[in-house]
Amino acid sequence: MRMICPKGGFEQPDGASECRRCGVIFAKVRGVGSTASVPEPLPESEPAVIRLDAAGALSWLKERILAVDPEESGVLVACRALFLLVLIVWGIRLMAGGIESNRVGESFMHLVNLPFHEAGHVFFSPFGRFLQVLGGTLGQWLVPFVAICAFMVKGNPFGGAVGLWWLGESFLDIAPYMNDARAGQLMLLGGVTGSEVEDYHDWEVILTKLGWLRYDHLIARISFGIGIAFMLLAFAWGGYTLWRQYKVTVNR
Repeated sequence: MRMICPKGGFEQPDGASECRRCGVIFAKVRGVGSTASVPEPLPESEPAVIRLDAAGALSWLKERILAVDPEESGVLVACRALFLLVLIVWGIRLMAGGIESNRVGESFMHLVNLPFHEAGHVFFSPFGRFLQVLGGTLGQWLVPFVAICAFMVKGNPFGGAVGLWWLGESFLDIAPYMNDARAGQLMLLGGVTGSEVEDYHDWEVILTKLGWLRYDHLIARISFGIGIAFMLLAFAWGGYTLWRQYKVTVNR
């Protein structure tokens, strides 16, 4: 504890009975044993710093990808395994159909993707004509990607695997549209083809503006290939997650 003079407020050494500056006797001014004192100031604490680095991000991502709930029921794990089997069979069928058959465009998932595709056009419309047109494709890719992120934050890797399957299917779904950019023979929303209505086919507009129209088949194959890779990764991720969950359930 430091002592201060009650009259002038000057700081004094420990045990001093009178002020070395003004000479006042502390006992007379404040009464015996009532010398003023102030506590030593607490050392300033350093502000907390949140460190965001690549290692921390990878550690968090690994934890979320491999998360297993020890309280998960065996019935739920079995239902998930059955659902994954359905996705595997369905996904293989869509992949085997290729681009030319447009099997993916005739599937139920095309109807799921369509509202997000059209909503993407509306959402990106304030950013100019090019992004408005591209926004349809971005919309049907962004929604499953957001679903993956949401499942990761919740620590549900199986849900993330299902979202990844959906994202892969969306890449398959858009490939026939890309492939049709020059031909314009694909039936579009509204009951017309791209060759019948000018400036109506999304990927004809996009690739024309980029000067890549002659590469439409190549770009379509790249999109289809990415979709296959995502689907296969989803099968592996979902299967591995269920295997680890099964082992936890059995050993509980």
